[in-house]
Amino acid sequence: MTRLERVSYAQTSSLLTDWKKQDELDFLNDVSCVPLQQGLRHLQTAFTNFFAGRAQYPNFKKKHSGGSAEFTKSAFKWRDGQLFLAKSSEPLDIRWSRAIPGGAEPSTVTVKLSRSGRWSVSLLVDIEIEPLPESPNAVGIDLGITSLIVLSTGEKVANPKGFKAKRTKLKKATKVLSRKLHGSNNRAHARLKVAKVYAEISDARLDFLPFGTLCEHKLTTRLVRENQTIAVEDLAVKNMMKNRKLALAISDASWGELIRQLEYKCDWYGRTLVKIDRWFPSSKRCGNCGHIVDKLPLNVRDWDCPKCGTHHDRDVNASKNILAAGLAVSVCGANVRPNNLELIGQLQKTLLARTEHSRSGKKQKPKS
Repeated sequence: MTRLERVSYAQTSSLLTDWKKQDELDFLNDVSCVPLQQGLRHLQTAFTNFFAGRAQYPNFKKKHSGGSAEFTKSAFKWRDGQLFLAKSSEPLDIRWSRAIPGGAEPSTVTVKLSRSGRWSVSLLVDIEIEPLPESPNAVGIDLGITSLIVLSTGEKVANPKGFKAKRTKLKKATKVLSRKLHGSNNRAHARLKVAKVYAEISDARLDFLPFGTLCEHKLTTRLVRENQTIAVEDLAVKNMMKNRKLALAISDASWGELIRQLEYKCDWYGRTLVKIDRWFPSSKRCGNCGHIVDKLPLNVRDWDCPKCGTHHDRDVNASKNILAAGLAVSVCGANVRPNNLELIGQLQKTLLARTEHSRSGKKQKPKS
């Protein structure tokens, strides 16, 4: 009979002590007890989130999927810029990606092993980040596929399309993997090659060089340093991925990562990030007179306003409208989304079109 009962961290920690005394689990004594205890704490957090309805039931992680070990202050030493882990007599041979701020002491060290077999070390330090001086500039950003971002200043940053560049290589590696016998060493080597291709794709998305000097982190840092207010669209990427024709290109653009970087960097440096409602007609609205066209297919990249005759670049016009809406929201808290209670300027046309569409729609029968 299966018993379903909760086990606390204290109980699992006691079980860990008993496991170390068993001959078949003697290898647990070869490593520091701190990463093992941290793993139990993370397991307890996972179960807490599951019972609270915030996450799914925790699953076992496969060995070849990599893993991580977290070392707290008592399990490592930081001496003269060198890192010594518990039960290790020599410092880790690390190629640093960035310098640690002077006088900062790491509080937590996390050692990770990726699926591609690459080791990485991340250090958590507590430092005081000084806000940047206020800037008079503001910018609107339109996210796209052909151009990763288009700024309201007219600047366009090309999309590196990291997956498309590696697609043939990935296809060949996965084809070789599918032919290998399950459980064989050849399959393990083929799986590692596939993981390395995926790692190359991930690195290309984070570290692409569209202009030879700008990578994604440098690009977002530059935008935050130069502008006091940054306006972007609050895109429902998960819903957009349901379009089978564009799903691959949308996932390859990694818009979510770019917005994530803008969010925490604006919070660090005292900038304002405004998210415009996804229903705001930024592309179909004329930035000169405010007229909203009925339809504007994705293949139309340039258009002329039928009311005032202004010629628009689709993406540049959208970024300018996003900036205008972002300033309106940040200054007076204006509502840029059409609703049934209030009609705001040129959004009335969009509201009426959506209302007529909803009236003409048919009700769905309830599922039996």
